[in-house]
Amino acid sequence: MPEPQPSATPSAASAATVEKARLLRKLSGEGVFVLPNAWDAGSAAVISSAGAAAIATTSGGVSWSAGRGDGQQLTRDQMAEAARRVVDAVPVPVTVDAEGGYGPAPEDVAATVRALVAAGAAGVNLEDSRAPGGPLFGVAEHAARLGAARTAAAAAGLPDLVVNARTDVFLFGIGAPEGRLDAVLARAEAYAAAGADGLFVPGLLDLEVLRELCAASPLPVNAMAGAGGPTVAELAAAGVRRVSVGTALAQAAYTAAHRAAAEILGEGTFASLAGALDFGTVDSLLSRRS
Repeated sequence: MPEPQPSATPSAASAATVEKARLLRKLSGEGVFVLPNAWDAGSAAVISSAGAAAIATTSGGVSWSAGRGDGQQLTRDQMAEAARRVVDAVPVPVTVDAEGGYGPAPEDVAATVRALVAAGAAGVNLEDSRAPGGPLFGVAEHAARLGAARTAAAAAGLPDLVVNARTDVFLFGIGAPEGRLDAVLARAEAYAAAGADGLFVPGLLDLEVLRELCAASPLPVNAMAGAGGPTVAELAAAGVRRVSVGTALAQAAYTAAHRAAAEILGEGTFASLAGALDFGTVDSLLSRRS
């Protein structure tokens, strides 16, 4: 994990950010909440135009768009600036994937939250991995980090910031398989007590296990879905309250670009470009907010 990084002192939350945080909190409490993840201003505008009530960013996609790999290879300030561009591109609330908070200590997480609040974020995602693949922060250690996020948001004038606590127990296969559910529930209890608003458990799509988790968790559960996995309806029936897709949408977009480029360069034809959003449609999504 990178060393703690300096950040300029940001301003307090704007009135617009306060209202968006309240809206995001309201949406988070209404049935199942679906968030196709954006990776830049353009993708956010397109997703918003498709009917998304809020935008979630994906750290991997944001990093790729900046020419870096995933896993905190961007700095705090770079991620905050990317978040600001997304916020400025859409009228809906934006919740930002802040990875591990850009530093291990609670004060690092607090600095990240202050920067993202200043950028206009209505929510934040904070993971308990020390590095991609693990190990994880200890339960009490990450709870303190989440508590620092909650305190920093309130001090910045945004007590309604939605804090989604991500645990990577299932994603990285931490511990014996038979003990992972209990490990996640122990973390859920501690994270709830620290002020988290939701529990994000990527890597878990077993509907039976999700059903057990959702029934026992003190926090509403967020699942990361994708091709070949359960549908939104199936996840909702298991008790999941928030569904996102991580880097999957960005991957699909890059795949479409690769497929079209390969056709153009190889066959000299353009069939892969058929059915694309027209120039005027895409341009207007961003021009009207400039």
